[in-house]
Amino acid sequence: MTAHQTISPAATYAETLTGAEIVVRALVDQGVDTLFGYPGGAVLPIYDALFHEPRLKHILVRHEQGAGHAAEGYARSTGQPGVVLVTSGPGATNAVTPIVDALMDSIPLVVITGQVPTHLIGSDAFQECDTVGITRSATKHNVLVKDVKDLARAIHEAFHIATSGRPGPVLIDIPKDVQFATAPYASPGEVRFAHAYAPRRRGDPARVHEAVEMVAAARRPILYVGGGVINSGPAASARLRAFAEATGAPVTATLMGLGAFPAEGAQWLGMLGMHGSYEANHAMHDCDVMVCVGARFDDRVTGKLDAFSPGSKKIHIDIDPSSIGKIVHADVAVLGDAGEVLGQMLDAWAGRPAADLSPWWAQIDAWRARKGFAYAPSDTVIKPQYAVERLYALTRGAEASGRDVYISTEVGQHQMWAAQFFHFHQPNRWMTSGGLGTMGYGLPAAVGIQAAHPGALVIDIAGEASVQMTMQEISTAVQYELPIKVFILNNEWMGMVRQWQQLLHGERYSHSYASALPDFVRLAEAYGAVGLRAETPAELDAKIIEMIDTPCPVIFDCRVAKDENCLPMIPSGKAHNDMILADMEREMGSLIEDDGRRLV
Repeated sequence: MTAHQTISPAATYAETLTGAEIVVRALVDQGVDTLFGYPGGAVLPIYDALFHEPRLKHILVRHEQGAGHAAEGYARSTGQPGVVLVTSGPGATNAVTPIVDALMDSIPLVVITGQVPTHLIGSDAFQECDTVGITRSATKHNVLVKDVKDLARAIHEAFHIATSGRPGPVLIDIPKDVQFATAPYASPGEVRFAHAYAPRRRGDPARVHEAVEMVAAARRPILYVGGGVINSGPAASARLRAFAEATGAPVTATLMGLGAFPAEGAQWLGMLGMHGSYEANHAMHDCDVMVCVGARFDDRVTGKLDAFSPGSKKIHIDIDPSSIGKIVHADVAVLGDAGEVLGQMLDAWAGRPAADLSPWWAQIDAWRARKGFAYAPSDTVIKPQYAVERLYALTRGAEASGRDVYISTEVGQHQMWAAQFFHFHQPNRWMTSGGLGTMGYGLPAAVGIQAAHPGALVIDIAGEASVQMTMQEISTAVQYELPIKVFILNNEWMGMVRQWQQLLHGERYSHSYASALPDFVRLAEAYGAVGLRAETPAELDAKIIEMIDTPCPVIFDCRVAKDENCLPMIPSGKAHNDMILADMEREMGSLIEDDGRRLV
């Protein structure tokens, strides 16, 4: 057989298959079209089986961490599970960071790892590690398959668990001898799962009725939504919009919930939390009824817990029972899928008139007038906020021409500026690392997004520190002709670290300044991509348009103000109505009390 010659599926998929062939057949039967991986000795039989399967596209990354983040980007932009294939030992341990990232942010991944042959397990064999033990707390479920007859069931069950209930990562560890062994193949409809996992999707009607009655009686309600609304699918976002319209309530979202409600909507307050909008945080503090849908009351949202929305009754809707009541007491708890429960609430609301919330909206408008995202403009230096504003404005032209726009980010100041100034009107267009806060997430995530949406405009809004953690994945983008754009807000600092060192550590900038940065334009060219740079506001628009119109990967070095702080901000240990705005920055040092125990 010549190189890259394929054989027919009928010839490959006999009734009895090798373990490696079972893996490939199961992926096809699960509807997988793309996977991300890196070969090694313990998975070579699976890679050999992939060689014969034209229906699966494999993206060869440059590091296993990149494979995991690329699969996350694919999953979050499509709503389908992302698939990772890596070898044993360091291949598996390199994938731990994106696995934990996916667990924290409820992203469905199926991670397939190779393992040394079963008779060598426990002998400290070459490239052996206890992958299942290492990832037990990092996954929703994991399994070591020691018998090839269990392999098809384990894979099909992995997809079911990863995508059901609160999504998350599932890992399957497959020893090399199991990949060579043979067994009859069982399709998804032919297997009986070992675990009776059937999360409840519809809410208890009595609890739904109680929640609707509470909202109807509210005079200062707020809808607080998280990534669970997006994970539920497009219908959930549509039902959220309909319920907001029916009730007249304002809507805010977590970092992970951006796009669940259209940013151009009159009822949209913006993101809430540590770097959220002034009006969203004040409305959360002063509301009398809070409806939390698919969010988990993360500490970056709640701030000081005993001062969090102190006078409100709280309704918590979530498919994960362990999330309800874990951080904040729920007066009404509704266990179920966000979209299903919102549909039930809409049905229960039918025929009711919206309450008169005009006094509440008058107060919200007064908070909006404070213009919490205002910043001092400049004609000489590019402010990072301005850079994101112009990027958003100019990508609207791409949307008008029919191109979908997807945004990923790294982690730090640039991530928060992206959340504040780039506005999202649909779900599944915003990919960022929320719970784990993983630097290096955005570039490989963009690779995965672009692989899923070849004709889309995919932009990683990056920081020059974060992006260097996985910069090698620009080579992946070049190899597979994935025209991602890496838009670096380059302030030559680890910006968020510097900001906190300024505020909490007496301006002692310990190891947060990068004094040996690469020339990103020349680095792009070395990889075979296009490099662009802008240093003044006057040239910014033209360079952004050039980036958008370039039909190949681009690294854009946007030189921004070096000492800009990301505001507004709720200091650690403070309440939502104790925010610092840009015009209060001079007083910041006296407003933030560092007791030596608070965490950044």
